[in-house]
Amino acid sequence: MSSLIAIGFNDEFTADAVVLELRKLQQEHLIDLEDAAIAIRNKEGKVQIKQTQELTASGALSGGLWGLLFGFIFFNPLLGWAVGALAGGVSGALTDIGIDDNFIRDVGSTITPGTSAIFVLVRRATSDKVLEDLSKFKGKVIKTSLSNEDEAKLQAVLAKA
Repeated sequence: MSSLIAIGFNDEFTADAVVLELRKLQQEHLIDLEDAAIAIRNKEGKVQIKQTQELTASGALSGGLWGLLFGFIFFNPLLGWAVGALAGGVSGALTDIGIDDNFIRDVGSTITPGTSAIFVLVRRATSDKVLEDLSKFKGKVIKTSLSNEDEAKLQAVLAKA
Protein backbone atom coordinates (compact mmCIF):
# COMPACT_ATOMS: atom_id res chain seq x y z
CA MET A 1 0.00 0.00 0.00
CA SER A 2 1.28 3.47 -0.88
CA SER A 3 1.86 6.25 1.64
CA LEU A 4 0.88 9.86 0.95
CA ILE A 5 3.21 12.55 2.26
CA ALA A 6 2.79 16.32 1.88
CA ILE A 7 5.64 18.56 3.03
CA GLY A 8 5.68 22.36 3.03
CA PHE A 9 8.73 24.57 2.44
CA ASN A 10 9.45 28.23 3.25
CA ASP A 11 10.11 29.30 -0.34
CA GLU A 12 8.83 28.67 -3.86
CA PHE A 13 11.86 26.66 -5.02
CA THR A 14 12.71 23.95 -2.48
CA ALA A 15 9.88 21.63 -3.55
CA ASP A 16 11.38 21.50 -7.07
CA ALA A 17 14.79 20.63 -5.60
CA VAL A 18 13.23 17.84 -3.52
CA VAL A 19 11.58 16.34 -6.62
CA LEU A 20 14.97 16.25 -8.35
CA GLU A 21 16.49 14.59 -5.29
CA LEU A 22 13.66 12.02 -5.17
CA ARG A 23 14.20 11.21 -8.85
CA LYS A 24 17.89 10.61 -8.12
CA LEU A 25 16.95 8.33 -5.21
CA GLN A 26 14.49 6.50 -7.46
CA GLN A 27 17.25 5.86 -10.02
CA GLU A 28 19.31 4.39 -7.17
CA HIS A 29 16.32 2.15 -6.28
CA LEU A 30 16.09 3.62 -2.78
CA ILE A 31 12.52 4.84 -3.25
CA ASP A 32 9.64 3.82 -5.49
CA LEU A 33 7.34 6.75 -6.22
CA GLU A 34 3.86 6.18 -7.55
CA ASP A 35 3.23 9.89 -8.09
CA ALA A 36 4.57 13.29 -7.12
CA ALA A 37 3.30 16.84 -7.52
CA ILE A 38 4.24 20.33 -6.42
CA ALA A 39 2.03 23.21 -5.33
CA ILE A 40 3.55 26.69 -5.41
CA ARG A 41 1.70 29.64 -3.95
CA ASN A 42 3.25 32.82 -5.29
CA LYS A 43 3.47 36.08 -3.37
CA GLU A 44 0.14 37.22 -4.88
CA GLY A 45 -1.53 34.06 -3.49
CA LYS A 46 -2.07 32.29 -6.83
CA VAL A 47 -1.54 28.52 -6.65
CA GLN A 48 0.36 26.77 -9.44
CA ILE A 49 0.38 22.96 -9.58
CA LYS A 50 3.17 21.04 -11.29
CA GLN A 51 2.53 17.38 -12.02
CA THR A 52 5.53 15.12 -12.48
CA GLN A 53 3.55 12.85 -14.79
CA GLU A 54 1.71 14.48 -17.68
CA LEU A 55 -0.76 11.76 -18.62
CA THR A 56 -2.27 13.58 -21.61
CA ALA A 57 1.06 13.97 -23.40
CA SER A 58 2.26 10.46 -22.63
CA GLY A 59 -1.12 9.04 -23.66
CA ALA A 60 -1.01 10.92 -26.96
CA LEU A 61 2.54 9.74 -27.63
CA SER A 62 1.86 6.08 -26.90
CA GLY A 63 -1.49 6.21 -28.71
CA GLY A 64 0.18 7.81 -31.72
CA LEU A 65 2.81 5.09 -31.86
CA TRP A 66 0.20 2.34 -31.64
CA GLY A 67 -1.92 4.12 -34.25
CA LEU A 68 1.09 4.43 -36.55
CA LEU A 69 1.77 0.71 -36.21
CA PHE A 70 -1.84 -0.20 -37.03
CA GLY A 71 -1.78 2.35 -39.85
CA PHE A 72 1.16 0.54 -41.44
CA ILE A 73 -0.72 -2.71 -41.18
CA PHE A 74 -3.81 -1.24 -42.85
CA PHE A 75 -1.83 0.93 -45.35
CA ASN A 76 -2.71 4.35 -43.92
CA PRO A 77 -0.06 5.25 -41.31
CA LEU A 78 -0.88 8.97 -41.14
CA LEU A 79 -4.55 8.36 -40.37
CA GLY A 80 -3.61 5.62 -37.90
CA TRP A 81 -1.16 7.93 -36.13
CA ALA A 82 -3.71 10.78 -35.90
CA VAL A 83 -6.50 8.56 -34.56
CA GLY A 84 -4.14 6.84 -32.11
CA ALA A 85 -2.74 10.15 -30.82
CA LEU A 86 -6.24 11.56 -30.36
CA ALA A 87 -7.46 8.44 -28.55
CA GLY A 88 -4.34 8.31 -26.37
CA GLY A 89 -4.58 12.01 -25.50
CA VAL A 90 -8.25 11.73 -24.54
CA SER A 91 -7.52 8.61 -22.51
CA GLY A 92 -4.64 10.33 -20.70
CA ALA A 93 -6.73 13.42 -19.98
CA LEU A 94 -9.56 11.36 -18.52
CA THR A 95 -7.29 9.16 -16.43
CA ASP A 96 -6.47 10.63 -13.04
CA ILE A 97 -4.21 8.27 -11.18
CA GLY A 98 -2.13 8.98 -8.14
CA ILE A 99 -2.65 12.02 -5.97
CA ASP A 100 -6.03 13.72 -6.32
CA ASP A 101 -5.68 17.11 -8.03
CA ASN A 102 -8.40 18.64 -5.85
CA PHE A 103 -6.49 17.60 -2.72
CA ILE A 104 -3.31 19.22 -4.07
CA ARG A 105 -5.21 22.39 -4.96
CA ASP A 106 -6.96 22.53 -1.55
CA VAL A 107 -3.75 22.09 0.43
CA GLY A 108 -1.90 24.44 -1.93
CA SER A 109 -4.43 27.18 -1.19
CA THR A 110 -3.75 26.87 2.55
CA ILE A 111 0.02 27.34 2.42
CA THR A 112 1.49 30.80 2.98
CA PRO A 113 2.05 32.97 -0.12
CA GLY A 114 5.66 32.71 -1.32
CA THR A 115 5.99 29.07 -0.27
CA SER A 116 5.68 25.62 -1.83
CA ALA A 117 4.68 22.08 -0.96
CA ILE A 118 5.52 18.69 -2.38
CA PHE A 119 3.08 15.78 -2.48
CA VAL A 120 4.45 12.28 -2.92
CA LEU A 121 2.80 8.90 -3.10
CA VAL A 122 5.45 6.38 -2.06
CA ARG A 123 5.10 2.66 -2.78
CA ARG A 124 8.32 1.62 -1.06
CA ALA A 125 11.39 3.28 0.40
CA THR A 126 14.63 2.44 2.16
CA SER A 127 13.70 4.80 4.99
CA ASP A 128 17.05 5.39 6.67
CA LYS A 129 18.89 6.24 3.44
CA VAL A 130 16.05 8.35 2.03
CA LEU A 131 15.62 10.29 5.28
CA GLU A 132 19.37 10.87 5.50
CA ASP A 133 19.41 12.25 1.96
CA LEU A 134 16.35 14.47 2.47
CA SER A 135 17.65 15.84 5.78
CA LYS A 136 19.30 18.75 3.94
CA PHE A 137 15.88 20.20 3.08
CA LYS A 138 14.10 22.07 5.84
CA GLY A 139 10.38 21.41 5.66
CA LYS A 140 7.27 20.79 7.69
CA VAL A 141 5.00 17.79 7.36
CA ILE A 142 1.57 19.06 6.33
CA LYS A 143 -0.33 15.82 5.81
CA THR A 144 0.56 12.15 5.74
CA SER A 145 -0.89 8.67 5.82
CA LEU A 146 2.14 7.40 7.75
CA SER A 147 1.88 6.04 11.27
CA ASN A 148 2.32 8.61 14.05
CA GLU A 149 5.76 7.17 14.83
CA ASP A 150 6.97 7.36 11.21
CA GLU A 151 5.52 10.85 10.80
CA ALA A 152 7.40 12.01 13.92
CA LYS A 153 10.67 10.56 12.54
CA LEU A 154 10.14 12.36 9.23
CA GLN A 155 9.36 15.66 10.94
CA ALA A 156 12.41 15.33 13.20
CA VAL A 157 14.71 14.80 10.21
CA LEU A 158 13.21 17.75 8.31
CA ALA A 159 13.42 20.01 11.37
CA LYS A 160 17.17 19.31 11.76
CA ALA A 161 18.00 20.69 8.31
